[in-house]
Amino acid sequence: MSETVNRNVLAEMFGASEGTALRLKQAALVVLGIAALAVAAKIKVPMWPVPITMGTFAVLTIGAAYGPRLGLATILGYMIVGALGFDVFAGSSAEKYGLTYMMGGTGGYLVGYVLATLALGLAARRGWDRSVIWMAAAMLLGNVLIYAPGLLWLGQLYGWDKPILQWGLTPFLIGDAIKLALAALLLPAAWKLVGRARG
Repeated sequence: MSETVNRNVLAEMFGASEGTALRLKQAALVVLGIAALAVAAKIKVPMWPVPITMGTFAVLTIGAAYGPRLGLATILGYMIVGALGFDVFAGSSAEKYGLTYMMGGTGGYLVGYVLATLALGLAARRGWDRSVIWMAAAMLLGNVLIYAPGLLWLGQLYGWDKPILQWGLTPFLIGDAIKLALAALLLPAAWKLVGRARG
């Protein structure tokens, strides 16, 4: 796999590429991305031992499709919308929202969302999103970057004598493996479609 770090990402393969039109396209993509993150966070697919939520899938795929800068702008915009009290997170509700929710048990995972979005964007710049194997590796890295601050935050918040891994990791591994496989297939397939459209 090439170590070139200036490859185009999917979002750059259509629409304007310079000037005011580019800025308008980027603004539209940020708004669309925030909306997609909010909707995906609320999707729960029945699964054992816990339902699969699609929030992490959206975070990682948007990071890869948008690249590091636009992806970072989108995830930070999502965090700002959530901090303002809008019900955009997986577990937020009319009773529990905004900064109160963000500073609870999910806080570390939200930090991980930002790190993972940036990492997936950088991986896409290297072309990892064009290969199933490399995309799977990028998704695995993204999941590690979500879980690491998430688990550290849970431990600090509730105490390391609590079953932190049972609360915040092991019940989600099966669902995350399914989402990883889905994204690893989806992004390279999207690139093949782009290639055919341009061919």
